[in-house]
Amino acid sequence: MKKDKLIGLGVLASLLSAIGFILLFFSVNFGTSLAEKWLAKQGGADTSIYLIVIEGFTNNFLAAGSILFGIGLATILFAIYKIFNINE
Repeated sequence: MKKDKLIGLGVLASLLSAIGFILLFFSVNFGTSLAEKWLAKQGGADTSIYLIVIEGFTNNFLAAGSILFGIGLATILFAIYKIFNINE
């Protein structure tokens, strides 16, 4: 790979990591927001069901954020390693 392509890969990986970081740390806000929309669409629900829905949406954002953050960090490390070991 050429150095400019590796830098582009690093930028893309940084973007993935940033999105993953945001999803991780704001998962409760996003999950609660989606659960409130679900509750309004349902017209009402039992409290225990509503709490399960909040937990489900929050866990979805946690999983997605963890995956994106992990892939982004691994790709950044790979790109940095390849940039330092390029022979030009």
